[in-house]
Amino acid sequence: MAKQVPHGGELVDLMLKTDEEKAAAIAKCTAEVQLTPRQLCDTELVCNGGFSPLKGFMNEETYKGVVENMELPDGLIFGLPVVFDTDSEELQPGMTILLKDGDLPIATFEIEDKYVPNKPLECLKCYGTSAIEHPGALMVATERGKYYMGGKLTGLNKPVREFPCKTPAEVRATLPESDVVAFQCRNPVHRAHYELFTRALDDERVGKDGVVLVHPTCGPTQADDIPGDVRYKTYVVLKEETENPRTFWEYLPYSMHMAGPREAIQHMMIRKNFGCTHFIIGRDMAGSKSSVTGEDFYGAYDAQDFAIANSERLGVIPVPSLNLVYTEEEGYVTAEYAKEKGLEVKTLSGTKFRKALRGGEDIPEWFAFKSVVKVLRENQ
Repeated sequence: MAKQVPHGGELVDLMLKTDEEKAAAIAKCTAEVQLTPRQLCDTELVCNGGFSPLKGFMNEETYKGVVENMELPDGLIFGLPVVFDTDSEELQPGMTILLKDGDLPIATFEIEDKYVPNKPLECLKCYGTSAIEHPGALMVATERGKYYMGGKLTGLNKPVREFPCKTPAEVRATLPESDVVAFQCRNPVHRAHYELFTRALDDERVGKDGVVLVHPTCGPTQADDIPGDVRYKTYVVLKEETENPRTFWEYLPYSMHMAGPREAIQHMMIRKNFGCTHFIIGRDMAGSKSSVTGEDFYGAYDAQDFAIANSERLGVIPVPSLNLVYTEEEGYVTAEYAKEKGLEVKTLSGTKFRKALRGGEDIPEWFAFKSVVKVLRENQ
C-alpha cells in the first residue's frame, strides 16, 4: 500500500456502490447532458479521487482563486481549474442533472452556481497567453461553452474505455510502501524515455527500494498527437517486452491542456493522489508551440523550475530528468558526459521518425522498441 498522503489529507470517493443507490440518485435528475471527451475525463477524476480534495466542479469563487492564485479557498495549492462548461440557457442553479456517456449514466451533478468566466484572464494566468495560437487557449475559446457551472458530483459508473483506468485507491493498493516515482507521458515510450525513467531510481532523492509508476495520459490532447487507444497498445507491448519488476504501468483518463508550468503542478497533484512521492519533470514538460510561428510558449526548464519552487507546498519531490543522448561508443549517456568525452552523438528527429514510420523504412533500435514500432505501423 502506498505511503503517500492524498492531497488535502483524504482520498475522495464519490462513487455509489449499489444499484438501489444509483437508481435513487438518477430519479432526482430533471435533465440529461451528454459529456464531451474532456468533460468525461474530468468527471471521472473528480468522482474517483484523482482530483482530491474536489468533490465536484468548481464554483465561481473556487475557479477565480485557482485561476488567479493557484489556490483552493482553504489555501491548498491546485494547478488548473476543473470546470463544467455549457451553452445551455435552460440549465440553472438548483437543478440536478444526469451526466451521460452515450447510454451510460456517469454521474449526477447538483448545480450550485452558473457564471460567465473571464476566459482571457483564465488563459493568461493558466497558459501564460490568451492568444488562440496556444492549443489550451484555443480549447477554452472555441470548445468550451459560454457558461461554467459549479456543484457537487455523485458517481454512478466508470466510463467504458479501450484502456483500463484504475482508480487512485486501486493503484495505491498495488504500490509498495517505498518511494514511488511517477513518469507522465502523452506519447509512445521510446528508448530514451525508458532509459530516463529507469535511471531516475538512481537519483539521490529516491530511496533505495523505490519504484517507477509509468502513468500515461490517454485522454484528449493536442490535435496532432497519436490517439489514446493506439498509445495504450504501445504501452501494453512495451510492458511485456521489458518485464521490469521495479516498473508499474497504469493509465490516466486526463485531458491535456499543454499548460507547461501550471500543468506540471496539476500532474504532480494527481499523481500524489495515486500514491506517488516523486515526479519526473522533463524538459519542456506539457509544453506547446505556437500554431502561427512554431515557437515554444515556455522555456525548456520553466516547468521544472516552477515544480521545484512549489514542491514543498505540494508534498511531492520533483526529480529533474536527465538530458540523455545516444552515443555510438557507450550507448545512452548524459549530454554533458558525451561532450566531455568527445563521444559521437546520434540523433533522429521526430519528423524523420514519422517519415520512416510511414514509409516502412528501418528505424534504429537505439531510438525505438521494435514492438512499439510494429503497433504504430499497424495503426497508422
